[in-house]
Amino acid sequence: MGTLIETEEFIERKEKLVDIKDLILYNDDVNTFQHVIESLIEICDHQAEQAEQCAYIVHYVGKCSVKRGEFKKLKPLCVALLDRGLSATIE
Repeated sequence: MGTLIETEEFIERKEKLVDIKDLILYNDDVNTFQHVIESLIEICDHQAEQAEQCAYIVHYVGKCSVKRGEFKKLKPLCVALLDRGLSATIE
């Protein structure tokens, strides 16, 4: 019984060490819906419907979380979106 409790405590501690972030895409007056949708499909591995929904959220709300994960995995995605002229941050 002591082993089970120790294992559960270890799992809880390990989960707390992973800091999950959001890749946020912001609205702008420059990029077309098609460009945003294609970028989300190619860079963030979105399905077409998901990319379209995110594009509409960005347009009407002003921003949208387009991907969640560890900073080190989101950073290259953020850089790729920025390279395409989109506005994005990791928060």
